Amino acid sequence: MKKYDNLQILAEKSKPDFLLFYKKNKKRLDKMDNVVHQLHDEVSSAIDCLSCANCCKLLGPAIYDKDIDRIAKALRIKPSDVVSSYLRIDEDGDYVFKTMPCPFLMPDNYCSIYESRPKACREYPHTDRKKFSQIYKLTVKNTSTCPIAFEVLTQLISK
Repeated sequence: MKKYDNLQILAEKSKPDFLLFYKKNKKRLDKMDNVVHQLHDEVSSAIDCLSCANCCKLLGPAIYDKDIDRIAKALRIKPSDVVSSYLRIDEDGDYVFKTMPCPFLMPDNYCSIYESRPKACREYPHTDRKKFSQIYKLTVKNTSTCPIAFEVLTQLISK
């Protein structure tokens, strides 16, 4: 993880290059899903998420009804208890965790509800998503949190 100890600084320095790439390649990006997905596979197999867990420590995902039901089942409690114990409504009207880091993040960076984690957690950092061009700017934002997002964009703009 040493390389990414200063991820926020690296991402901030790279942000103008990431955005310039987007500006110059906006139309071409629609056809680059395969390239991005290949980069995602290569990068995510080389980076151990458990050595980082920034997403679990810093980002509060939106939690949807299906997520609440899945979490409730995993914890063997009522969905209403999940809401009252772990969630609050944010300024956008979405459920999010009351506290960060995530209440299910354990000291070893494992998730205590991994198999039942919210959809947003399952899909993060979204670099394997179809129509990647639609979330390119979100990925630029995620580069300050996620080494995978940072590396995918770094390698993409160097191609």
